[in-house]
Amino acid sequence: MRLLLDMDGVIADFEAGFLSHWRREHPEKPFIPLEERNTFFIVDQYPDDKDLVRAIISAPGFFRTLEPIPGSIEAIRQLEEFHLELFICTSPLTNYRNCVLEKYEWVEEYLGADWVGRIIMTDDKTVVRADFIIDDKPEIKGVEKPSWKHIIYDLPKNRSEKTKPRIDWRNWKEVMLSLGMIRIE
Repeated sequence: MRLLLDMDGVIADFEAGFLSHWRREHPEKPFIPLEERNTFFIVDQYPDDKDLVRAIISAPGFFRTLEPIPGSIEAIRQLEEFHLELFICTSPLTNYRNCVLEKYEWVEEYLGADWVGRIIMTDDKTVVRADFIIDDKPEIKGVEKPSWKHIIYDLPKNRSEKTKPRIDWRNWKEVMLSLGMIRIE
């Protein structure tokens, strides 16, 4: 069974990383607390400051310094024990110059060099064949009808999506058991 794991918002804590940078670099500006985020694209949450948002997320070091989402690394290590084919399937920013290299560096630091070869970087995740994908994006569109079943990584920003299974790193075993993705003997 092949499982795709999105990176930002599933393994790497993009939301907390952005908020930390925002508050440090623009203390005079209002901010949206994580629990009040309600749009997938962060620039939509800061309509009057889109250029400032883009400057933060495209700056050197932004992706490289994101913290892992609590429990993600441990869960991935446990998932490896279930003999699933695991890949990271992530999309780069349009302004990719720092993003791409830093995502590879991040994966190598937190998951190890053997994981670098398991990164799939694409703007269209529908062309990647798998059984399941765990992604925080509520709706993944592309040129293909996806071969995978979409499991939403639960975050405040995507709670408007009510039709897909939801998962986080606290309940992942129960969700995967219920979907037949793993078996515990």
